[in-house]
Amino acid sequence: MAESESGQDKTEDPTDKRKKESREKGEIARSKELNTLAVMLAGAGGLLIYGGGLALDLMELMKLNFVLPREVLLSPGAMGLYLLHSGKIALLAVQPVLITLLLAALIGPVSLGGWLFAAGSMAPKFSRMNPGPGLKRMFSGKALVELLKALAKFILILFVALTVLSSDIDDLLRIAHEPLESAIIHSVQVVGWSTLWMACGLIIIAAVDAPIQLWESHKKLLMTKQEVRDEHKDQEGRPEVKQRIRQLQREMSQRKMMAAVPDADVVITNPTHYAVALKYDPEKGGAPMLLAKGSDFTALKIREIAVANDILLLESPELARSIFYSTDLDQEIPAGLYLAVAQVLAYVYQIRQYRAGKGKRPDPLKDLPIPPELRRDS
Repeated sequence: MAESESGQDKTEDPTDKRKKESREKGEIARSKELNTLAVMLAGAGGLLIYGGGLALDLMELMKLNFVLPREVLLSPGAMGLYLLHSGKIALLAVQPVLITLLLAALIGPVSLGGWLFAAGSMAPKFSRMNPGPGLKRMFSGKALVELLKALAKFILILFVALTVLSSDIDDLLRIAHEPLESAIIHSVQVVGWSTLWMACGLIIIAAVDAPIQLWESHKKLLMTKQEVRDEHKDQEGRPEVKQRIRQLQREMSQRKMMAAVPDADVVITNPTHYAVALKYDPEKGGAPMLLAKGSDFTALKIREIAVANDILLLESPELARSIFYSTDLDQEIPAGLYLAVAQVLAYVYQIRQYRAGKGKRPDPLKDLPIPPELRRDS
């Protein structure tokens, strides 16, 4: 069981975030044996499929370059042309095999761990130049495993090679008695089949190595219970951070709300526990808007700002509670309170006229019409 630097056992499966970060760093399961197997199989297959044509092309190339006319030998520029022509023939001859090997070199690594391009893994790591950790890696348990694996691979391939060569002795002896052209083609076929059988021997090693690489990669990604909890907190947000954010949001909302109180037409109070500030703009139409609301200390601050800005304070406990519980900030009051608020606004207008000396003082408002479904008990 793996242990972390803190001494805790790594018993938890890696999270999706941990796997994603590992892929971004280029830390995924890779099997060198699987890559070698893919290249060997592709090379053997390429020799078997394209080997005959390749042998004939190379034989023609040798004839072309070893049998030269006299005028070519005496011409300085002719050798350059021969060299270019020979290079073209050789390139076209080996091109199918090279393309096959290139595809195998790309498919082999992708078959385990998938396609990945991690720029971070290409950056130089100067820590690897430190001889101390390098010597430690050389004499580590993993290095011993790699040594044993290389030794097993050598013994297995040697056994397969000896078996294949012993079975091909008759073919190899017959090649010496065949015409040159057929002997060359026959030799390429023998090499191709021998390589194919030796590559098949690598299947056993790759079948053992691939699961080991997957297991080691998974083992590196294992997490402790504390790491899982910390990551969950980071993703969901730490409680103390979220609480601080909510507090700042409340403070910003309250500052914005208090800044809107001086624009109100009237502040309706409970008189002490609740306060709501309303504004009606006849030019925009619609219903009166709730600019601010609060209870207890917030209600006190709303009343103080209203007094400082000469905004009428109207005591109406039932209406104040109804607006407080039924209306959100910067929203219109519900239709059920239109009539009651209209009477309040009319009263405010009459008070302003009275203070301006243009009318008599209105009678106090009583029994405002509030629907039962919008009433809130004290």
